[in-house]
Amino acid sequence: MILESCFSSCRHNRVINTSFYFWKTVYKSNQTESGYLNRLHAHKLYMRIMDVDMDESGINPAPVSPITFQNKLPDTVEMVPVIFIVNNVLKTTTRPQLDALAGNIVRFVNGKVQQAGKTSFTELQIDCDWTASTRENYFYLLGQLRQVKELKTKTISATLRLHQLKNQKGSGIPPVNRVMLMCYNMGNLRKYGEQNSILEISELKKYLGDNVTAYPMPVDIGLPLFSWAVAFRNKEYIGIAKRISSDDLNNKNQFIFIKNNLYRAKTNLPDYGLKTNDELRWENASAGNLQATASYLSPLIKADTVNVIYFHLDEATIKTYTYDDLEKTTHLFR
Repeated sequence: MILESCFSSCRHNRVINTSFYFWKTVYKSNQTESGYLNRLHAHKLYMRIMDVDMDESGINPAPVSPITFQNKLPDTVEMVPVIFIVNNVLKTTTRPQLDALAGNIVRFVNGKVQQAGKTSFTELQIDCDWTASTRENYFYLLGQLRQVKELKTKTISATLRLHQLKNQKGSGIPPVNRVMLMCYNMGNLRKYGEQNSILEISELKKYLGDNVTAYPMPVDIGLPLFSWAVAFRNKEYIGIAKRISSDDLNNKNQFIFIKNNLYRAKTNLPDYGLKTNDELRWENASAGNLQATASYLSPLIKADTVNVIYFHLDEATIKTYTYDDLEKTTHLFR
């Protein structure tokens, strides 16, 4: 009892905020999704506003697939706009183009915030898989966003992939207020075998450790709530088999269970783009894996406030997790 009391009092007493990403192109109110927001006391929604890619001429950056709003966001939910910037945009753009892009992003975001029924926002997040060759332009763009009058007093955050965390010398440290570490998509998706490229603790440990503890700014954590079937033909990667669920794989008229997370197509399945004997690897982030990840990460993080952001808020995906699954995962960060 004494040991338990000491352990509890010695734990880092931090504030944990549960949030979700919203990564669809149309927002409309959904009872199931709202239920998860309410039950988990999630007061922020990190909403993808648009991608930024080069236009058809290949000369100027342009918005791609912007979100539209069929309904207003609930009053209880704060909107965090997220802009995904395709890395290729940064390879050829000039400084004047990046200056213009910073202003255009803010104007576009302001319009979408108003469409969502909000009057303002307190944080803007930029998502980009930058590399050593695009780092200079990317960091310049982040600096120019900071110079936009409307953003001077707001938080600017950036996503951080595992390779960028591990290779800080080459990738650099983005000039932002905080980063969101993407704890998913870590393995080799295209490699044949039984691995889980979405979330695998042994793979995660290769990147984290002191790299996250010593990171020179607050680190938020992104965790996956999605699954997919990775397809192989003659043990060569052919893509993600869309629309396949775990229930579909258990249909013995269509698939043969091989072992662990591997299945074989029993016949031609044109609706899935599969041929007889194509193999599928089912990958997901189980509740157990999420909680093991949280237990591993918690002592590595030194920030007093951490946002745990689940990717993403989608009824078909999220209903495979119970409220208790996610509540327990979040609690482990405290």
